[in-house]
Amino acid sequence: MLLMSVGAHSADGPAVVVFGDSLSAGYGIDVDQSWPALLQSRLASAGYEHRVVNASISGETTEGGVTRIRTTLEKFTPDLIILELGGNDGLRGFPADRMRGNLRKIIEAAQASGTAIVLLGIRIPTNYGPRYTQAFDNVYRELAQQLDVPWIEFFMDGIALNKDLMQADGIHPNAAAQPILLDNAWPIIAAALDDRAPRNQPE
Repeated sequence: MLLMSVGAHSADGPAVVVFGDSLSAGYGIDVDQSWPALLQSRLASAGYEHRVVNASISGETTEGGVTRIRTTLEKFTPDLIILELGGNDGLRGFPADRMRGNLRKIIEAAQASGTAIVLLGIRIPTNYGPRYTQAFDNVYRELAQQLDVPWIEFFMDGIALNKDLMQADGIHPNAAAQPILLDNAWPIIAAALDDRAPRNQPE
């Protein structure tokens, strides 16, 4: 699924691309309720002229992201990539080193194109064992430090353990969780955009 959510005022504005999996694709909810759709409204309210392109695919892994990143960069020439991948790698038990390598390729491709990028960290259930879960968590921290990428440790903070904010599968956030996801990601998104160019102050 490749979805473009564009505010009328920003149809020709610079692109912010959400490059993620089902957590960002609006899985199980109305796409208009998803946090990337809410991001478009937040950007407009805050005086940014950007359009949000949601290039998230349910079930996507970091390996799939590597195959798509160059085409995405060429098609949308984004001002900012919001990278939210890795959860499916973890749920499938993929080696942490392989995930790290894939995320590194995505980040370096964006940086080489002159696109800003931020990283949304994900955590996996503890039943995968402490050794694997720690290695998984370390991937995001290490890449952020090594490649100088703004990041948040846990995109699902305040949601993952709250049944009222999760769908019946216990994996995907429901519609009520979407504003919280946006609030979690917003500080690094706004900071990255402010580093690119000044915004118009809302009236």
